Amino acid sequence: MQNTLKKPTLALTIAGSIFFAACNQSAPKSTIMRDSTSTKTTALPAATGFEQTIDGKKTELYVLKNKSGAEAAITNYGAHLVSLLVPDKNGKLTDVILGFDDIAGFQKAGGAYYGATIGRYGNRLAKAKFILDGKEYKLFANNGPNTLHGGKKGFDSMVWDAKQIDSSSIELTYLSKDMEEGFPGNLKVKVVYTLTDDNAVKITYEASTDKKTVVNLTNHSYFNLNGQGSGTALNHVVQIDADGYTPVDSILIPTGKIEPVKGTPFDFTTATAIGARIETANEQLKFGKGYDHNFVLKKHDISTPIANAVGDKSGIKLEVFTEEPGLQFYTGNFMNGSNTLKGGAKDEHRTAFAMETQHYPDSPNQPSFPSTMLKPGAVYKTVTIYKFSK
Repeated sequence: MQNTLKKPTLALTIAGSIFFAACNQSAPKSTIMRDSTSTKTTALPAATGFEQTIDGKKTELYVLKNKSGAEAAITNYGAHLVSLLVPDKNGKLTDVILGFDDIAGFQKAGGAYYGATIGRYGNRLAKAKFILDGKEYKLFANNGPNTLHGGKKGFDSMVWDAKQIDSSSIELTYLSKDMEEGFPGNLKVKVVYTLTDDNAVKITYEASTDKKTVVNLTNHSYFNLNGQGSGTALNHVVQIDADGYTPVDSILIPTGKIEPVKGTPFDFTTATAIGARIETANEQLKFGKGYDHNFVLKKHDISTPIANAVGDKSGIKLEVFTEEPGLQFYTGNFMNGSNTLKGGAKDEHRTAFAMETQHYPDSPNQPSFPSTMLKPGAVYKTVTIYKFSK
C-alpha cells in the first residue's frame, strides 16, 4: 500500500506495523504460568483488568487468534498491543511483548508508551511547535522543551472505538478533533491489527483530515524475544538495513543531517548484538543514553524485511516490514524497574527494545526530511508488519 506523504531520497517508506485482529468477546480469564527461574508470562492477562469506563467510554481487552495457535491481546485504551504469544524454538508459546495486567498499569507507566499506538505525531517535535503554511502551531512540551509522541494526552491515552472484523482482526477508530494537543484539523484515524496465520502482526494505519495538518503514526511495542520477564535484551542480535541515520543534539532533536553508519556503533548492516557497542565512548550514544535514534532505511517495499532481531535464548526471530522511510531503534535506556509488568516482572533497564516504523523525527521543522503534511482530500495510509518465526 502507498503512503500519500512525500517519499525520502535515502529511504523508502517503512511498511507495515502490525495490527491485531480481535474477537468481539472479551478475553477469558487466564492463569499466569511461570517457570521457577523467571517471571516470563505464558498466557494472556485476564479481561477483567481492562473493563473500565474512561472519559465516558468503555474499555475492553480483545483476543486475536490464528490457525497456528498464536494469540494476541489488544485493548481499545490507547490501542495498546498488550500481549503476543508466539512459539519459541521448542514450540513453547512465549509472550514477546512487554505490557501490563490491567489498564491501571498502562496509566501508571504513562510516558513509557508500552505497546501504544502513537499519534498525532510520533517521535519529537523541537521546541513544541511547528510552522505550516506560515502559521505557527504551539504544542504541549512533555519532553523537556519538546513535544514527544503527541503531547500531554496523545492517542496512547484515548479510548478508541473498536469493531471486530473476524477472529484474527480488529479495527480501531478515533477522531482527533481540530486543535487537540495543538494540532490543526479534524483527523479521522483508523488502525487495523491483524494476526496472520504465519505469525505476523500486521498494522494498517489510515487517516484523513479536513484541514492541512501533520501526521506520523507508529506503534511503540517493546520486544523481548526471550519472553517478557526473561532479563536483558542486550544479547539479542539485530540487523537494520540502513546505511544512514539522523544524529541528534543533546535533547534528542535531529540536527538535520544524515550521517553514514559505517565505522560507527550505529552500523547494524551486519547482524550484531545490541550490547556489543552500546557502551562505546560515542557522543550520540551519550545523548541517547544508548540507542534512541532514527535509522534511514534503504530503498524497500512491503515485501522485503528492513530489520530483524533474534532472541539469544528462545531462537525467536522478528522481521520488520514497512512502507515507512525510517525506523526508530530504542534500547530501553530509560527503563528503570519502576513499573510492574504482566506476571510480576519489573521493567528493568534495557530488558526490551523498540523498532518504531515512522517518518523522521521533527520533520515539520526540517525541510530536507520527508514531508509529513496531510492535505484535505488526501489519505494517509501505511502498513507495518512484525513477523515472528523460529
